[in-house]
Amino acid sequence: MTPFAKAPLEKDEYVEQAYLYGLLEERAVSQVPIQELLEQVRFEIAANTRLPMAVDFLLTELKHSGVMHSAMQRLSHYFTPFQTYVIREAESERGRFDMRIALRILQGEAKYRGEGGGGCEGLFFYQFETICRNRLRYDPGLAAIADDPSYDAVWRAWILRLRREIGLIDLADFIYLHSEDYHQKLVAAGVQIQQQGPFIFGQREGRIAIACRRRDPLYLFGALQRHLGYPAIPRVVPPDRTNEVIPQLLRRVEMLEQRIKLMEQENRGGIDISKFCVRPEIDLP
Repeated sequence: MTPFAKAPLEKDEYVEQAYLYGLLEERAVSQVPIQELLEQVRFEIAANTRLPMAVDFLLTELKHSGVMHSAMQRLSHYFTPFQTYVIREAESERGRFDMRIALRILQGEAKYRGEGGGGCEGLFFYQFETICRNRLRYDPGLAAIADDPSYDAVWRAWILRLRREIGLIDLADFIYLHSEDYHQKLVAAGVQIQQQGPFIFGQREGRIAIACRRRDPLYLFGALQRHLGYPAIPRVVPPDRTNEVIPQLLRRVEMLEQRIKLMEQENRGGIDISKFCVRPEIDLP
């Protein structure tokens, strides 16, 4: 597993970031504007990190421009380009990407970075699955991933190459051609490898990739998560309509009962419509 080239922040920063994104996502259910949510949670963040100062800057930008991604872009030394890209897509006027899902994704990424036990492979698959599953734009998304300081020069060149060839080559094939499993087969066959590589994925990643050729990339991500423990991104959970469906069913049952009673009365000899009539009130002189 390839370690991170350079951790942008310390572990405590990512722990507090994950806590912040989780609070915002939980309280966003009440339909409170993000500006008010930030004002509520700013005092709940640990003061031994730089996150409170970043939140103050985000609040200032929200009051002036109404968006948050521009402030995150200016704080590029604290927020990664991918984090900024996710928030920008959530704030887009197209409205295809929900802010709550964006916050869950950023929370999961911050937890993965804070744990420190993963590497570039897991981080890349998490970020790329975010783009695929939520149907975000590949070109700016992969450019933001490549600019992440967690990747070294080799990884960045590979991601930019994927950005150019996405759609022209199967993702599973592209991963396999840069895996240790393919590298070992080339060495065994006596093929020169100077023009091949870089071989940045492990042998197990390569075998899983070759087994998922010509399939939806989401199946590849799922297999990597099951077998190698890579983090899974949060998925859209359909809203629970139970509280709405039960009253509707009760009303329909009542209507059916009334219709059955009318049918029974008609079979017995006719329907007495007098009880449905209202005698008009006559004003006496």
